[in-house]
Amino acid sequence: MKKVIVTGGSGFIGSNLVKYLLKKKYFVINIDSLKYSANPYNTKNLSTNKNYIFFKLDLNNKNKILKILKRYKPIGIFNLAAETHVDRSIDTPYNFIHSNILGTYNLLESILAFKKKIKLIHISTDEVYGDVIKGRSDEKYPYNPSSPYSSTKASSDHLVKAYVKTYKIPAIITNCCNNYGPNQFPEKLIPKLIYNIIKNKPLPIYGKGKNSREWMHVHDHCEALLLIFLKGKIGENYNIGSGINLKNIDIAKKLLKIAKNKYLNINGNVKIKFVKDRPGHDIRYALNNNKIKRKLGWKSKITLEKGLDQTFNWYLNNENFFKSVPKKLYVNRLGLKI
Repeated sequence: MKKVIVTGGSGFIGSNLVKYLLKKKYFVINIDSLKYSANPYNTKNLSTNKNYIFFKLDLNNKNKILKILKRYKPIGIFNLAAETHVDRSIDTPYNFIHSNILGTYNLLESILAFKKKIKLIHISTDEVYGDVIKGRSDEKYPYNPSSPYSSTKASSDHLVKAYVKTYKIPAIITNCCNNYGPNQFPEKLIPKLIYNIIKNKPLPIYGKGKNSREWMHVHDHCEALLLIFLKGKIGENYNIGSGINLKNIDIAKKLLKIAKNKYLNINGNVKIKFVKDRPGHDIRYALNNNKIKRKLGWKSKITLEKGLDQTFNWYLNNENFFKSVPKKLYVNRLGLKI
């Protein structure tokens, strides 16, 4: 079987990608350090799958990464290992420098030391472009990150580009919009709001809720990543976006409507509560995805309405997911407590 590595494969996007690749008949090697946003619950049903293996490992352990490369000889690596939460990056930026920059550097060095070509898909974010008040950012849009998180992701992108040019590593960078769907860590907006709705708690929204984000279901993202791995051009960047932008307050209203119409009796405690805004909070992210449409024929398939409904239903039927989150869950600026 064709073997691939997914770094960060126990996290939200990573675990969904692992399952998608297994369905596509790949042998998947999951490398994850199991830090706060990773969760063994996400891959709990895969332990008996003969085409899946897990290594608890930090990317900064270059020697062990190289041993895995030599042993399994994968044809590709999907690099999703990263510290991801903006609030955390504001409070503890060093962790982001260690994981996102140094981790990527050591992965690149491991690939070089292996001395055989492995296609690297480096998964990044739309946040590297910073505020996009009007229009949409294409792949040539200048980087202008605002937070320690987006700055370290931008740095890792530049490292990958440098290794492509200088060392001829066959790598592709993807920049994706906000994902949602099953297994997402409950600090993120949509699972946080769903959790509070289920528990009949107020829905905290930064500022006045006018910050706009582009939303895409994680399954669409996984499909795009495999397509780029198979048909993408080495050295290129590809924006992966849905073209669907909503303000945070509108996401909250849509989830409330779904809950009331289909799933729950909502009491008086469940209402939108505006809280103090995050420092340096970007107003709007929006990607131009014409390149991936034109060059690879990809576009997102899952509508926001269908995707949010499926996601709400998943969390409602998987309350053990919330219970599986570490008890010492970081309480972020929106005050989530489990």
